Amino acid sequence: MEVLIIGAACLDVKGQVTQPLQASTSHPGTIRRNPGGVARNVAENLGRMGVEVTLISAIGPDWAGQYILEKTEQSGVDVEHVLVQPDLRSGTYLALHDQEGQLVAALHDIAALEAITPRYLNDRRRLFRDAQMVVIDSNLSPPTLRTVFRLAAHYERPVCADPTSALLAVRLRPFLSQLHMTTPNLEEAVALLGEKRESRSPIHIARRLVSKGVHLAVITLAERGLCYATPEESGHMPAIDVPIVDRTGVGDALTAAVIWGLLEKAPVSEAIRLGLSAAALTLQCRESVCPTLNLERLYDQLII
Repeated sequence: MEVLIIGAACLDVKGQVTQPLQASTSHPGTIRRNPGGVARNVAENLGRMGVEVTLISAIGPDWAGQYILEKTEQSGVDVEHVLVQPDLRSGTYLALHDQEGQLVAALHDIAALEAITPRYLNDRRRLFRDAQMVVIDSNLSPPTLRTVFRLAAHYERPVCADPTSALLAVRLRPFLSQLHMTTPNLEEAVALLGEKRESRSPIHIARRLVSKGVHLAVITLAERGLCYATPEESGHMPAIDVPIVDRTGVGDALTAAVIWGLLEKAPVSEAIRLGLSAAALTLQCRESVCPTLNLERLYDQLII
C-alpha cells in the first residue's frame, strides 16, 4: 500500500436552479447524486492515477452506503476497512447552486464518521506501518486525529491533511508541526494559523504555515490559482483557464495530484502544476471526481 486515507465518505446531492432564486418557493432545476466526501474523493482520484490506496471511513448499510462503497471500489480503492455498521446512517452532502454554478448554501451530515474512534485505528495500526503516506481530512474527531498523528509518528509516516472547512480547520492547529502537507483555501489557512489575516498576502500566510512546521503549504485561490511555500521556496501559480461546469471536489483533485507528485519524488513545482491540472479537469465535470481522470489526461491538460 502506498497511501492510507482516513476521513469522510458520503453521498453528494447537488442542485442547480435554472432561473433566479426567490425566497420561500420551489425552483425548477437539476439535481444530481454521486459519491463524495473529502477523504473518499482524494482516494478515488489517487486510485484513478494508479496509486495503491486504502480508505478508512464509516457508512451505514443503506442504499447510499452500498452505492458509495461500490463506486469507490470500482475506481481502484481498497475499501476493506470502511466500517459498515447497522446503527449508522450514511453521510450526505447537500448543496444548492445558483444559475452560474456558484454555491448558495450547503449542509453536511457525516455523523457516521464518529464511529472511527481511536480504538478502531489502533486495531488497524498495521495499515500505518505498511503505508508510505497518511492522508486525512478534518472531519475526524479531535481524539481520533490525535491517534492518527501518534501512529504516524510512531511509524515515521508523513501526514497530509485537507482542512475541509474553516470551522473544521482549527482541529489541525495542534498538529501543524507534524504536517508534511496541507492544502487549505485562504479562509481555512487563516483558521489553521489562528491569527488575524489583516492585510497579509496569501504567500505570506503560506510562509507563516511553514514557519509553524508545515513542510509544504498550498493555499488555493480559486480562479486566481494558488500560492505555495516550503522551507526552501515559495511562489504563485495561475489557474488553468477552462470552462467551469461544477466546482465540487476541485480541491480534493488538486490535493490528490500533488500527493501523487510527492510520491513520485517530483519537484514541488511540478507536483503543484499537476494539482492545477487535476483541478482544471474536475472543473469541467459534473461529478465530484472526474470519471475520465488518469495520468495521461493529467499531463495533457498541462500542455493545453
